Amino acid sequence: MLLRTRTWAAVNSGTGNIAGLATMAGMLADAFSALPGALRLVEPVAAERVAVDGTVSAVTHGRHLHLSVRPDAARRLLLTGHMDTVYPADHPFQVLTDRPDGTVNGPGVADMKGGLAVMLAALEAVEAAGCPIGYDVIINSDEETGSFSSAGLIEDAARGKIAALTYEPALPDGTLAGARGGTGNFSIVVRGRSAHAGRNPQDGRNAIVAAAALALALNAAKSPRLSVNPARIDGGGPNNVVPDLAVLRVNFRPADAAEIARARAAIDAAVAEVAAAHDVQIEVHGSFNRPPKPIDAGAARLFGLVQAVGTDLGVPITWRDTGGVCDGNNIAAAGTPVIDTMGVRGGAIHSADEYLIVDSLAERAGLSAVTILRLAENGL
Repeated sequence: MLLRTRTWAAVNSGTGNIAGLATMAGMLADAFSALPGALRLVEPVAAERVAVDGTVSAVTHGRHLHLSVRPDAARRLLLTGHMDTVYPADHPFQVLTDRPDGTVNGPGVADMKGGLAVMLAALEAVEAAGCPIGYDVIINSDEETGSFSSAGLIEDAARGKIAALTYEPALPDGTLAGARGGTGNFSIVVRGRSAHAGRNPQDGRNAIVAAAALALALNAAKSPRLSVNPARIDGGGPNNVVPDLAVLRVNFRPADAAEIARARAAIDAAVAEVAAAHDVQIEVHGSFNRPPKPIDAGAARLFGLVQAVGTDLGVPITWRDTGGVCDGNNIAAAGTPVIDTMGVRGGAIHSADEYLIVDSLAERAGLSAVTILRLAENGL
């Protein structure tokens, strides 16, 4: 597992590095081909982004890996992970370093190339035991930017499964993520009218001012169960020109479906009010791409099973709620109980201090393997 992690982490596979993702997909396809079943690399669904000039363009993503094993089995699971990292091809963090405290520092070692190694080792152990359970494996190439080109693939694979395991890293002490809030990212394009700032400013319609008003209106919608973060305004130009274009970027973090509905209503109301008050045109791009993930009855049973397995293996298992999001949110929204931090123990992810705890590789692979075997025997 450590060798696999090192080999995979040595390949830069930032979400936008299409060549690196192609290399990574090929390496993963070779490794996961050791398992029975049908393996394919799936073309990404079209996705788009809004540029600083307000134009909408397509975003290129890498292919996604899909392995299906024993599709006719009575009990089937979904296991997911991602091959992309947050480190682009030109990022200075590219080297792995062994530390004397038993950790390895390197890009993606915890998030989540170490997790992919744990997933594969667990499945190899399950196959060696002759377990008849069926399962799908999805490893996508765009999780770090929202899984826009793979969400449908994951949703389809989640349907009909008794449970799902996702290999995001656990916390350094082994704590798992419990309930998660949702997230929505929006790019709101404001189009005004340019004019000379001194000669005839009254003829202009200031897009920057309108975007600022929109940011304030949306910020006022926040509550203890809805975080609103107006993060950036792009636009403007010379000081003597009334700006005719601005792009407001806003992130929402709803705790439940009711807060998503309230946020959508706040967006609609703010857009209508600002457009009328400032005589501008406003286009809203974006969505709530990660629904909230509560701990419902099925998820509680799955957590209880993993905790019992941990007790038998001498691995204490606890969990706590988190504001972070991942593909586990979408799997839960499809109605499948999921634990989404079955990967290595590690920390400082998304930074140049990212590390994995080497001893956690075997520990977490054992936890997964026995969990899968018990799901095969007893379900939930």
